[in-house]
Amino acid sequence: MEHEHKSVLLKESIELLNIDKNGIYVDCSLGRGGHSAEILKKIENGHLFSIDQDAEAIEISRKKLEKISSNFTILEGNFMDIKVLLALNSVEKVNGILYDLGVSSPQFDQGHRGFSYRFNSELDMRMDQKNNIKTAKFVLNNYEEKQLADIFFKFGEEKFSYNIAKKIIEYRKKKKLETTFELVEIIKNSLPQKVLKQKKHPAKKVFQALRIYVNNELEVLKKSLSNSLELLKPNGVLVVITFHSLEEKIIKDIFKTKTILKEDKFLKKLPISIEAKRYFELVIKKPILPSSQELEENRRSHSAKLWAIRKVED
Repeated sequence: MEHEHKSVLLKESIELLNIDKNGIYVDCSLGRGGHSAEILKKIENGHLFSIDQDAEAIEISRKKLEKISSNFTILEGNFMDIKVLLALNSVEKVNGILYDLGVSSPQFDQGHRGFSYRFNSELDMRMDQKNNIKTAKFVLNNYEEKQLADIFFKFGEEKFSYNIAKKIIEYRKKKKLETTFELVEIIKNSLPQKVLKQKKHPAKKVFQALRIYVNNELEVLKKSLSNSLELLKPNGVLVVITFHSLEEKIIKDIFKTKTILKEDKFLKKLPISIEAKRYFELVIKKPILPSSQELEENRRSHSAKLWAIRKVED
């Protein structure tokens, strides 16, 4: 049975895209097709390209989108390769691009993928299961204590990273670490009682860190965003939904670099008003947060933030 997936900040993100019915749009994170479906409903003579590397998600979403329109193409691959994927379809410029950086609900809810600490399964955590990249199990069983601690701290902001890494090394001396529940138990045994009593699940940070590391998510995101900004037509909009501070920092840094020019502080000192030539501008000055109603209806929306930037001219 397919688990329901509610797209976060759906209405707000589609509004920010300001969709032209004849435009070309890209959903960089097809997932279960929530955002893609809404974009497709607004396109008449344009086209939607949706990217995903998860074969399971592609199969499910294709059926969903076919019920709406035929004006779409699903591109199987990593959104880091957005320029190449579009070029293979003779597309050089687009009107809008959307990123929803949250892992889709079914990936968490279907235990066999190893993303969730709520289900007992093999420690996999690969987004693209056809890609023979390192799994979480490989990392946990082969990396040294300091390497593991660094991963947990850098990508999960886990304060007790060294405690957890040390316990993992001790566990490995007895047997190989295989499952999500084994890892959860190790984490619980590594943390003080005051942390265990908090509302957040004690394994959340470590699982996030492993997922990000295994899939090289942050570097992939940086490269993909850079490519996406080059693809935008004048007045084209890039919309991003983030879910944790590491993603937010990347968005802030890139948007700041593109919209705040070095010469601004010098031009302000001149006796006459001179505007530096700008190629991008922020669509919203502060990120949009989920409404109180969405927070009640969709627990996955709690850490979500919506960002947008517009291409002014080439």
